[in-house]
Amino acid sequence: MSWKDVCAADEVAENSLKPFNVDGISFLVANVGDGFRAYPPVCPHMEEYLEDSGLCAKGVLTCDRHLWQWDMKTGEPKGPAEKPLLMYPVKEEEGRVMVNLEKELEYDFDDEDD
Repeated sequence: MSWKDVCAADEVAENSLKPFNVDGISFLVANVGDGFRAYPPVCPHMEEYLEDSGLCAKGVLTCDRHLWQWDMKTGEPKGPAEKPLLMYPVKEEEGRVMVNLEKELEYDFDDEDD
């Protein structure tokens, strides 16, 4: 596994997303209150950048473009979302957030125009 030291745990506020790029891989780190999660930087629906369109509240991530939602801890879809969030393995060690970036996670996008 390829664990990378991404940031100090206190750099990502609770219920927020923070973008990072490590070794050419872009991703978002989320503080979900009892730990951290890391996701690809775009919504799995229409490639909307979640750094700009993602709203975090009460453990739910919402893309404000089409209101797709996910459980931030599991990545499972909620409401109208049809695809789960992909998630990188994350761990916290000695106050540092570590993300496994063995390979870049990417979504398969449909050729829809909605």
